[in-house]
Amino acid sequence: MPIIVTLDAALERKGMTLTQLSEAIDITLANLSILKTGKAKAVRFSTLEAICQVLDCQPGEILSFERE
Repeated sequence: MPIIVTLDAALERKGMTLTQLSEAIDITLANLSILKTGKAKAVRFSTLEAICQVLDCQPGEILSFERE
C-alpha cells in the first residue's frame, strides 16, 4: 500500500507506548494496532485529530505516501 503509517516513530519521539496512546484517545488497542501496522483501509479524521493532539504532531508526521 502506498500510504505508509509511521506511528512508531511518533510514539518514540513522545515516549509513549501504543497502549498508552490507545487509552489516551479511547480507541481499542486492536484497532490502533491495525492502523500502526498499515493494515487499516481507512482512518477517520477524528481519530487522526486525536492522535495528533496527544502526540503533538502533524498528520504528515504519521502518514506518508510512497509510489509503488
